[in-house]
Amino acid sequence: MATKTTGHQLADILFPEAREQQDFADGILSVPPEQRKLHTETYDFTVETIVEKLNDESIFIPHFQRRYVWTEPQASRLIESLIIQCPIPVIYLNQENDERLSVIDGNQRLTTIRRFVENQFALKGLTAYPELEGSRFFELDPRFQRHILNRTLRCIVILKDTHPQVKFDVFERLNTGATKLTPQELRHGLYFGDLMSLATAVAKESEFLSLLEIKNDKRMKAEELVLRFWALNSDFDKYRKPLASFINAFSEANRRLTPEQQGEFRKSFKETLEAVKSLLGDMTFRIFDRAFNVESSFNSALYDALMVGVAQNLASGKLSLMPTKKAQLLLASLIENDEQFRRAISIATSDESQVRYRVNAIRKLFAN
Repeated sequence: MATKTTGHQLADILFPEAREQQDFADGILSVPPEQRKLHTETYDFTVETIVEKLNDESIFIPHFQRRYVWTEPQASRLIESLIIQCPIPVIYLNQENDERLSVIDGNQRLTTIRRFVENQFALKGLTAYPELEGSRFFELDPRFQRHILNRTLRCIVILKDTHPQVKFDVFERLNTGATKLTPQELRHGLYFGDLMSLATAVAKESEFLSLLEIKNDKRMKAEELVLRFWALNSDFDKYRKPLASFINAFSEANRRLTPEQQGEFRKSFKETLEAVKSLLGDMTFRIFDRAFNVESSFNSALYDALMVGVAQNLASGKLSLMPTKKAQLLLASLIENDEQFRRAISIATSDESQVRYRVNAIRKLFAN
């Protein structure tokens, strides 16, 4: 008999953001106390210097940042604030390994300033200086031009020797846009490199998006699931919660990959996914009973149990090949009859004991 959904499980479904916030908090607590400090330097860059740095990409907008969305009246008010010497909010930058600075918070402001200095829009909707309405930068009196270019913006740079999880936590704290970035969108920007590019490509190549019924993966859910498998499969015995921090550490350690490593990662995901699909067919990653009533069309905890458990059997040569119907009934029986497995895919799913139990249960279920 299927287990009844508890109030705690229902809350996790209805309020997922609260769980994510707890994951961030747990992530910081997993860092040794002496490494939780944020290492920063403060710079006052002139507008002219910032535009130069944006153009030579020594300051750059990373992949996870939202596209430019400000209207011309919004942009014009920022330029007017520069003219009247109104304080501009602090810009937060991240020091990359190659010494360049990526923008954490301030994309809209910096892009607006560059666009105006490069004559890409005219001032509109001004309140303090309506006399400048309709003017582009080159049309302003040279004294106004110099005044704008000489204004300074306070920039706080998070140095590269800051612990990666502390950086991730700061990114999340500064993530206050109308549409908040998901943990994977933040991770994609913070650890962008060979691994992230490969995860995006593999999700498309393997037809994983169609399996998840995702037409346009704007929030990078499929990419996160690919990374989740690679992290757990590569370092299963070293897994420690929270899962988000574990994936972060894996992403940082594998940011740069050789062609051979990329080939191994690509092969492991594709072969494992094909094996799981061969076993479970149209019930892949679904929670269902022996009458084939589907309770959940996708469960991420069941996903990593199946992927990692099957991958371990493939690696040891012990994967049991069987008719799909038989495999489906075996999994349905496990879900219905093993209360501990049911809890492992439903409650506190990132706990070490829960992760290990569900993966080992699947490995034994489909072993010779």
